[in-house]
Amino acid sequence: MLWPYITFASAAVASYAGYATMAPTSQLYGRTLTHGSDPRQMAVTFDDGPNDPYTMHLLEVLEKHNARATFFLIGKYVRKRPEIARAILAAGHEVGNHTDSHPSLILVSAARLRQELSDCNKALEDALGRKIMLFRPPFGGRRPNVLRTAGRMGLAPVMWSVTGYDWSAKSAAEIVEKVSRQVDSRPKPQGEIVLLHDGGHLALGTDRSFTVEATRQLLERYAAKKFVSVSGLSQGNQRSHSTKELR
Repeated sequence: MLWPYITFASAAVASYAGYATMAPTSQLYGRTLTHGSDPRQMAVTFDDGPNDPYTMHLLEVLEKHNARATFFLIGKYVRKRPEIARAILAAGHEVGNHTDSHPSLILVSAARLRQELSDCNKALEDALGRKIMLFRPPFGGRRPNVLRTAGRMGLAPVMWSVTGYDWSAKSAAEIVEKVSRQVDSRPKPQGEIVLLHDGGHLALGTDRSFTVEATRQLLERYAAKKFVSVSGLSQGNQRSHSTKELR
């Protein structure tokens, strides 16, 4: 008589375990940074660059609003556009590792995982002349070995608390609406980490004009907040942890 219950419980556990590999705020497989403690701050992050011309357009928008952001870059694109990576750093923004070719890390071998992270690190360090400290897994996919490997390499894993779903948006207004709905409905305000994209993992030149315009509107909508890099987020007694603690 117990078998139906055991089967159901096993299925529920397996389902949750699978969900936790992709859920941005889950801490089941290891600690990641998901948000800050100060609701007066916001960290806008961009994945999949560098991407000409949209990354440069974003740098212009951020400069006009005196905002700092964090860019998680793909190694193979950094090797093709190192000058954009340098422009990001020169403008005062933060740069992180987003792997070399953007695979789903829950599906790759341990050797491929290490290669993806080390190749991206090398591309970034060759272009920027400094050690990289942050890492974001493509698609948010991680399992225990992903986080352990990143930690051994001195990379702090960074997820997000808000996403604009800009990869499928039909307008800038749609992105702004999705971000603001999540931020404004928070029962307890926090220092949000917002996920957007300045590029596309499938090819250079992906159109991110909606994201550029949405970023401008978000910076104006939340002008009362201080826009900081991920490492600039204040940390308090919360479930997520600072980048220093994660390494």
